[in-house]
Order: sequence, then structure tokens, then C-alpha cells
Amino acid sequence: MLKTIGSKVWAIPGGHMPLLSSGAEPRDTSRDELCVLNAGHFDAHLQLTIYFEDREPVGPYSLQVTAQRVRHIRFNDLIDPQAVPLDTPYAALIVADHPVVVQFTRRDTSQSANAIATTLAFPG
Repeated sequence: MLKTIGSKVWAIPGGHMPLLSSGAEPRDTSRDELCVLNAGHFDAHLQLTIYFEDREPVGPYSLQVTAQRVRHIRFNDLIDPQAVPLDTPYAALIVADHPVVVQFTRRDTSQSANAIATTLAFPG
């Protein structure tokens, strides 16, 4: 039996969704994205809070990842309680009720030479 892996708290300090995109939407839209692995035996409920340099935090955004599944979440799609603004530096804090693993990816398609960067979020 696999031991539960992950953490209940994750931080992403370097968020920034480019304003411009090139290519077909939604496939080639510039975006920041979470990939959340829930290898556990219980559904995980996540609360995501967005922090900014010059305004109050926004959230929580409520998310769910089914047990023993993975879920991809685009920051561009987070609209309730408020859409995450483009071209604005932000940080994200994810708090889950069961351990999960969080990966952060940025896809910048603002130029024809696309760029992608990915990293494991910081476990708290």
C-alpha cells in the first residue's frame, strides 16, 4: 500500500500571467496552471488564496481533486470570487484538507517563440 504523499499547504510566490497570447485559443493562451496530484484515498478540498503587491488578497477559491486522481487548473479560469488579473504579479497559497502534491507551470505564448517553465510548488 502506497503511503500518502504530499503536503496540506503549498506556496507559489512567482505568479504572473502574460497579457498577450499568440496562436489558437484556448490551446495557445498564455497562462499559469496548477497540476494537483491526490494520491490519497480521500477527495481533497483545496482553498486557494491569491496575494498581490498592491492590494488585499482575494479568495478563497474552492477546488476539489478526487481521490487517486490528478487535476489541472488554469489560473486564467479562476473567476469566483474574482478573476485573477492578467499582467499582474501575484502569489498563491493552497491549503488542502488532505495531503496533495502541487506543480506550477507557466506557458508564455506572447511571442511566436513560446516559453514554458514548470516547478514543484513550495510545500509548507
